[in-house]
Amino acid sequence: MANITAAMVKELREKTDAGMMDAKNALVECNGDMEAAVDYLRKKGLAKAAKKSGRTAAEGLVSVCAAPGNKEAGLVEVNAETDFVARNQQFQDFATKAAQLSLAANGSIESLAAAPYADGKTAQEYLTGMIATIGENMSLRRCAKLSVSQGYVATYVHNAIAPNIGKIGVLVALESSAATDILATLGKQLAMHVAASGPQFLDISSVDPAAIEREKNVQRETALASGKPADIVEKMLEGRMRKYYEDVCLTEQAFIMDPDTKVSAVIEKAAKSAGTSIKLAGYVRYSLGEGIEKEVTDFAAEVASVVNG
Repeated sequence: MANITAAMVKELREKTDAGMMDAKNALVECNGDMEAAVDYLRKKGLAKAAKKSGRTAAEGLVSVCAAPGNKEAGLVEVNAETDFVARNQQFQDFATKAAQLSLAANGSIESLAAAPYADGKTAQEYLTGMIATIGENMSLRRCAKLSVSQGYVATYVHNAIAPNIGKIGVLVALESSAATDILATLGKQLAMHVAASGPQFLDISSVDPAAIEREKNVQRETALASGKPADIVEKMLEGRMRKYYEDVCLTEQAFIMDPDTKVSAVIEKAAKSAGTSIKLAGYVRYSLGEGIEKEVTDFAAEVASVVNG
């Protein structure tokens, strides 16, 4: 039998919102397999979602930058310990310039950290100097870049605290020969949608086959547990998987500005109006601190008492 630790129970609770004992029991039943435990709780109706983003545990800023002509754009997350630092002008300037440097870094945080910044220092060296000056730990966490040979890469920052910096940043790449103003408008609308909806995949073909099988298994077991005959359950799966794709795939989601229309249809309508094809080539969404665990006072002791009880 696997050793179920307090940290494992805590992680499972944060992924599923399940109760403490339910989380512990799921891990015991699944011999410590975290993903299997998530599915176990879902099948029992004890988890609120298949997958939850990690709770925001880091402060700082997300910053975007588009090259002239918007054929390419970059996105960066720079973390700090407190929101107070995020309001510091020096920190904001650093986040802004880091996004500019990300264009040459091509999505590599290592290349960004090593890029020449100022005063003969690299970006990482300059940030280290800021740590000494401001007295708070900071880090270059991640960066991304999208580019098109023909088309437009839109950028968007939700609730920006200054130009191009805030807590949620999005890039959307459109490949097309359509006029720039058409692509800019569509791109911004799609980027706003991505910021609000947080899709996990671009389209159905982008979904990992293993994720599809996993979802089918969860939905099948849930339906069977409700007493439905096996042949009826298989027919139900089609509708349930369609709903799954509508939840996780950008092109299948209902457009936030017109909930009766799918995102894919919005793009098709824009293409028809432009008289040429428009392809949604990709997107990136960063939400500040997602996936970074935040330490909760006395929580570990609370969990440990349950695990050891």
